[in-house]
Amino acid sequence: MKLRQPFVPKDHPRYKWVALSNTTLGMLMATINASIVIISLPAIFKGIDLNPLEPGNVSYLLWMLMGYLVVTAVLVVTFGRLGDMFGRVRIYNLGFVVFTLGSIALSLVPGTGAPAALWLIGFRVVQGVGGAMLFANSTAIITDAFPAHRRGMALGINQVAAIAGSFIGLLVGGFLAVVHWRAVFIVSVPIGILGTLWSYRSLHETGTRNPGRLDWPGNVTFALGLTSLLTAITYGIQPYGSSAMGWGNPWVVGGILAGLLLLAFFVVIELRSPAPMLDMRLFRIRAFAAGNLAGLLAAIGRGGLQFMLIIWLQGIWLPLHGYNYEDTPLWAGIYMLPITIGFLIAGPLSGTLSDRFGARGFASAGLFLVALTFVALIFLPVDFEYWQFALITGLSGIGSGMFGAPNRSAIMNAVPARERGAASGVAGTVQNAGSSLSIGVFFSLMIAGLATALPTTLYRGLTTHGVSTAVASQVAQTPPVGSLFAAFLGYNPIGTLLGGQQGTIAGSDWDTLTGKEFFPQLIAQPFHHGLVIVFTVAALMSAVGAVASLFRGKRFVHEEHAVAPLPVTTGASS
Repeated sequence: MKLRQPFVPKDHPRYKWVALSNTTLGMLMATINASIVIISLPAIFKGIDLNPLEPGNVSYLLWMLMGYLVVTAVLVVTFGRLGDMFGRVRIYNLGFVVFTLGSIALSLVPGTGAPAALWLIGFRVVQGVGGAMLFANSTAIITDAFPAHRRGMALGINQVAAIAGSFIGLLVGGFLAVVHWRAVFIVSVPIGILGTLWSYRSLHETGTRNPGRLDWPGNVTFALGLTSLLTAITYGIQPYGSSAMGWGNPWVVGGILAGLLLLAFFVVIELRSPAPMLDMRLFRIRAFAAGNLAGLLAAIGRGGLQFMLIIWLQGIWLPLHGYNYEDTPLWAGIYMLPITIGFLIAGPLSGTLSDRFGARGFASAGLFLVALTFVALIFLPVDFEYWQFALITGLSGIGSGMFGAPNRSAIMNAVPARERGAASGVAGTVQNAGSSLSIGVFFSLMIAGLATALPTTLYRGLTTHGVSTAVASQVAQTPPVGSLFAAFLGYNPIGTLLGGQQGTIAGSDWDTLTGKEFFPQLIAQPFHHGLVIVFTVAALMSAVGAVASLFRGKRFVHEEHAVAPLPVTTGASS
């Protein structure tokens, strides 16, 4: 049976809107699923009867978060190149199929404990493969379907879906976690089936193909290098020996060095390959290089903001305001709505305006605004007034919306038509690698901040409520990563940290120690100390990204200016 019976011919004026709506659905589904697990992890681990805070289970926690992001980051460029070779629509459609099969498998995972966790991680990887196919080709399909003077608007809508989806996933995950942990995965099944049937019935191959053989040496070195680098950085936040973090772990150091060496080797291979996976000459186009650098820094900052706000809300602010720990995922998602609304307002509008006025002003101003909101968050009290939080995060969303759509439009406009799949893959890799790097970068910064303040605060808090000095001293020396993950998951870890000490502590003191206010009050000031470090670095990264965006140059569309197959130009894109 042949699925493809197109509703709208490819030369019909309405086809571009069909392509935009379907690819936006695909991007929205892929990015929602990148974050939907983050906020629903407590319900998932409770559902499979596994304590994620036990030392042996921390890896399950990390890979539940990282598996999807790492796979999408590693495979996006490869699938972009395959789209250039065999058809972007073909690879995109297959992505819907793979993603849907992964979602079905996740909703049916059997058993409990570590085996169930491994199944979940494995099927999240399958989902990630499908997500990479969608990421790699959606913007290329839109670029093929729309004329240059309308791409900013179209890519703006698509980018708002891609970026806002990561925050919508928090709200959806928080709601579904209250219903049932399997609902977190089931929700993608009907959307995936609908998207699969719709894409096979409606999308056409309209782009310019770039046939040739697959660059196996380039693909293998890139996949191994990026996987090694991202994995090592992830494990760097785990304790090693007597250290609070694992940056001195030989395996972490070796993984980072091996990853960097392989990626350097990848560049050499691509420069010498007659049919490269990624034509490195694209980076000679200033708009392409500057746009991707700014995009990487923006993605790292955005990912760090997401994780820090979840910790802040679930672990501290909501419990201090009377919310039960079981309800914090839902309410954290709700209270983060301003940042999503900011995306939805600014993204399509800035994309449309950038078609007329160019991307440089909107993208650069957007990242400068994001940098200012990071500074504002530094001065926000831990126990803030909500209107202050909503105003600052809403402005952050507006800034990210101003940046995302024009920046992606400028990147795609700057490259030759035959390279759009690879260019889309690079932009997708930058976004997903930035999200992965944000976990290692910002969790490390936060742990470093906690390590200087938390032990003393923890010791004083425990001894004040009847814990012996010996036990309090022992607990205070535990690595702060456990307390950080507890706050991230909306847990009070004090009962677990004290182990069998309940019988030695007065009942009223024990109730206080294990209640919903003691741990948030305890960690509030050490957490704020870490926030100052985290948000200072994030502000600097956003400011550097804004400067890089300024250097993209004036408005430039490749097909309007190119006189050679691939210009070696310092001209830039909008």
